[in-house]
Amino acid sequence: MLAKRIQPMVFQARRLYVELMFQVMGRALQAVSEVDATVNQEALALPEGFLFEMMVMPDGPRLIVEHTGLGRFHYHGSSAPRPIDLSIQFKHIAHAFLVLSFQEKTSVAFANDRMLVDGDISYAVRMTRVLNRLEAFILPRLIAERAVKEYPTDLHLPEKLVSAARIYLKVATNFVETVRA
Repeated sequence: MLAKRIQPMVFQARRLYVELMFQVMGRALQAVSEVDATVNQEALALPEGFLFEMMVMPDGPRLIVEHTGLGRFHYHGSSAPRPIDLSIQFKHIAHAFLVLSFQEKTSVAFANDRMLVDGDISYAVRMTRVLNRLEAFILPRLIAERAVKEYPTDLHLPEKLVSAARIYLKVATNFVETVRA
């Protein structure tokens, strides 16, 4: 009897966590594209106006970012101004929770058929590299090594700390601006 009451609460808690993480990730993608030259170079290969979405199927939480040109991303929240160019979709909220709580690497989730890619695979690989680089910056190394396929060898502690601080400041500023609007 108790298990029947707890199950919906667990589902709701996971959903809220995934929604929050998508908001943080979207803002952090925008910030890291302004802070890190490697991410900026990766993004430059995407067409201007390129829309990327990460979501939970069928109509769950989502984040949408746009490549605005010059290697920069703009976070649109959960609504797209036009059709999406690339969508990475988790098949279930539990799958998204595993990845976003850093219990499972994105590459492992994909290999375990927990995700779908709708769009150009080369763009998906590029966006995965961007997401991995972001996670390497904003997560402690021990957690980042569990989250990404390969931790960047060129990322040293002083650069990581300064960049992470700049990213977090931009994310916090974006949250405050959103609340004011």
